[in-house]
Amino acid sequence: MIRDTMILFGRTVKHVTRSADTIITTVMMPIAFMLLFVYVFGGSIKQSLSSNTEYINYLLPGILIMAAAMGTSYVGYRLFEDRTKGMFARVKSMPIKASSFLWAHVLTSLISNLISFVIIIGLAFIMGFRTSAGFTEWLAVIGIYLLLTLALTWLSAIPGILAKTMTGASLLAYPLTFLPMLSSAFVPTETMPAPVRWFAENQPLTSTTNVIRKLFADQALGNEIWVALAWLVGITIVGWIGASQLYKKAV
Repeated sequence: MIRDTMILFGRTVKHVTRSADTIITTVMMPIAFMLLFVYVFGGSIKQSLSSNTEYINYLLPGILIMAAAMGTSYVGYRLFEDRTKGMFARVKSMPIKASSFLWAHVLTSLISNLISFVIIIGLAFIMGFRTSAGFTEWLAVIGIYLLLTLALTWLSAIPGILAKTMTGASLLAYPLTFLPMLSSAFVPTETMPAPVRWFAENQPLTSTTNVIRKLFADQALGNEIWVALAWLVGITIVGWIGASQLYKKAV
């Protein structure tokens, strides 16, 4: 299965690198948001933060979350395109394990989002980001980011397998892109109106953002790490089971 997955992974990577839309969405858009919020809105937003907190330090975890959400939103589109072009039927007729096709898409998503992670972190340092995180904390940040990417990738695969139209395949693209806006990614939840604050504090991206923020600041994680992990592992399991079962029926 590993050999089959790597062969199909090479094919999927070629498709991604030839897609200008994917590159813009996974790398350029999060960078554009980071520049916009730091250099345009950062001055006013900083007033709601503690006096010794630089806004880029507060913002970066949210930008990483947004990058993962945007990067995984194309998985459904690519799966739908493969299905409509007969790739599902081709895989069924080939002497390879059918599940390797799905895993190739998942692996492509993980690698492309990890590249986005590195680029965004590098630019953030140029913009003034500083962290007291040690080696262990950095490994934890990367692990949380990859787990988030894995969860959203499997979730995004479901409409790609089910959809009858391109619009249906991209069903989760807009919610995933918009959801970080309703979290602690850009501003503290304390500044939000009560109903919005309740939603923001009880959705998975807020706990994930807060955990990454605390890791960068080398602060105690408390129970929030378990809340974030419960959300991410739960979404991963639901998405994986749902996508795998639907894919078996499709092929």
